[in-house]
Amino acid sequence: MKRILIVQGHPDPKGGHFVQALAQAYQNGARNAGHEVSRIDVARLEFPLVRSASDWQFREPPREIREAQAALAAAEHVVIFFPLWLGDMPALVKGFFEQLLRPGFAISATTARNPLAAGLLKGRSAHIVVTTGMPSLFYRLYYRAHSVKSLKRNVLNFVGLSPVRATVIGLADGKRATRERWLKKVFALGRKAG
Repeated sequence: MKRILIVQGHPDPKGGHFVQALAQAYQNGARNAGHEVSRIDVARLEFPLVRSASDWQFREPPREIREAQAALAAAEHVVIFFPLWLGDMPALVKGFFEQLLRPGFAISATTARNPLAAGLLKGRSAHIVVTTGMPSLFYRLYYRAHSVKSLKRNVLNFVGLSPVRATVIGLADGKRATRERWLKKVFALGRKAG
């Protein structure tokens, strides 16, 4: 059994969105299989944006971010859900990661000889689940899944998470039967802690 942290990144706190239903399906599947699950709904957190390097390096993070750091520190596997907006993660999710993954917590606070070895979150795996209105094959081939690759390589791998897998769900505004199929797949993914 694994300790899993779900980061649900749809910026609308009201609910009712497909990506939120996917996160819930994963959570249900994981709990059904006996995994220990904690969840962060980014839209429900209150935090300012990081506006300078000194703010990121030296300012104490807000209480809700410190609680999120504790949840991440306790996790063995992290699953990140968000909708693709303007070709990338929503700004709120980016702002969350900028607050969360600070020096001294996610990366070494001192300059390392090898910056690629600065990650402090080793021993954890991750899975990124992204929804998009375009066909997933088009996103992967034409856009080369650039935002997913950037999050994986430039953020998650950099802070030590590995392996990082990704699932891109295209035509997310599509037919109900397609959505139901994806909810079942993500439920099964949660059962496997994948």
